[in-house]
Amino acid sequence: MAEVHTTAGEPQHTTIIEERRGGGGTALLAIVLLLAVLIGGWYLFSTAGSTNAKNNAVAGAAKSVGSAADKVGSAADSASK
Repeated sequence: MAEVHTTAGEPQHTTIIEERRGGGGTALLAIVLLLAVLIGGWYLFSTAGSTNAKNNAVAGAAKSVGSAADKVGSAADSASK
């Protein structure tokens, strides 16, 4: 939007001052960026929880296999005596 300012004096001049103002694109970009960060954080935290659950399940299965192997070893020792 242009504003016109006139000054009185000898000689008379007309000064035109033009101001440029933003259309709000920066605010929209900031909101979109904030949403992307929030969604990315939610995804990372939900993925970390499922990874922990999977790791715990694998560790539990490994312990069970280890216990079964110990029992088989004990039975083999008993049978060989």
